[in-house]
Amino acid sequence: MKRLRPYLDVLRHNHQFRRVWLSQIISNFGDWFAVLAIYSIVIQYSESEFLLGLVIVIKFLSFAAASPFAGYVADRFDRRTLMILCDFGRGGVVLCFLLVRDPSMLWLVYFLTAMQMAFAAVFEPAKQASIPNITAGDELVKANIISNLSWSIIFTTGMGIGGLVTAWLGTDAVFIINGTGYILSTWFIFRATIPHTRDAVTMDSLRNPVRGIADGYRFLFSNPHILRPAMAKGTITFFLGALVYLLILVSEDILLMGSIGLGLLYAGRGFGTAVGPVLVRRYVTDERKWVTMMGVVMISAGSFYMILGFQQTVVWMVLLVFLAHCGSGANWVMSTVLLQKRSPDAFRGRIFSSEWLLFTMTHALSVTMASFIMEMGWLELRQAIWLYAACLMGAGVIWIMTVARSEARQRTEIPPVLEPQTHS
Repeated sequence: MKRLRPYLDVLRHNHQFRRVWLSQIISNFGDWFAVLAIYSIVIQYSESEFLLGLVIVIKFLSFAAASPFAGYVADRFDRRTLMILCDFGRGGVVLCFLLVRDPSMLWLVYFLTAMQMAFAAVFEPAKQASIPNITAGDELVKANIISNLSWSIIFTTGMGIGGLVTAWLGTDAVFIINGTGYILSTWFIFRATIPHTRDAVTMDSLRNPVRGIADGYRFLFSNPHILRPAMAKGTITFFLGALVYLLILVSEDILLMGSIGLGLLYAGRGFGTAVGPVLVRRYVTDERKWVTMMGVVMISAGSFYMILGFQQTVVWMVLLVFLAHCGSGANWVMSTVLLQKRSPDAFRGRIFSSEWLLFTMTHALSVTMASFIMEMGWLELRQAIWLYAACLMGAGVIWIMTVARSEARQRTEIPPVLEPQTHS
């Protein structure tokens, strides 16, 4: 309990972050709660594995397509208002799933899924860009660890609870609960005060959406100290996304445990992403080493997946997945905190939307390539795991030799970003 006290203190004393965090919990839970209900109605009205997979593709593509404009919006308008509108929007969209009553309405599932992810594409950068303005000092790191821990717990429980409710009460009940939850989350953001710093020059740039988006990318690529952590999630996900996808096949073909085995493996993943950031904060307190650590955790994650490829028992596999994703969770929080600290408030929404764009695109490409390799029979399952694990380890080595060295050379040139903050 003593080790949790610093995090509990942030929630107890920082009222603004606590309100945003409570909203995030409800929204994140909603993102996972209705997933199996959506899959259920697609199977009910089509019995097509292709159409089921298309839901996942639509999720990735719609989020990626909305990201550039979402970042512009997050910098142009009040972020608190945007988050409220996004959750109201998601609540309304989810309730519209109730309209799907026969196969002729199945197209609406894909349209609504795209709309839901478009709102999420605006909500996420607005939220991440806001956290530095409602925290101060070491609170920022703790706040991100709390957010990541919450996501991990919700990831391991949300889909399972949604599945049980779907089986018990039916899909209609799930969509009603889910939509109502999104709308409820707006109450917490409504009560929060979230500063947003913008100067006259930036506002003039943001009057034109095309110019505003272009200026955001120009700013990102002209500031290597921001670009480096912005690439971290996309780099690790390009290989780790495929490995997480391959866990589905591991559960089916090696463990012979189906959804139970997959649930255990994904639980290991969820707990790993929660523990990793806590370990980094405890043992790697010097943030100047974090860019190097991003390469180290890529190597460690790849190494544990490499060992997993030799295992046969569920206990060892769950443990190895847990250890691997301690690295991915650490990578996520380290890159997020550095971006929040290094990016000026006026560009922070566009910076985070660019990072999300890279993350979603690399994840989609990674899973698509891995599924195609397995579909064509080019590699056996264990061989595919070893290949992607080796590539992830190689990516970590290359990161340390290039990106981390660049960070070390330019460390003295990294300008501090000072922002007004509030605790009330």
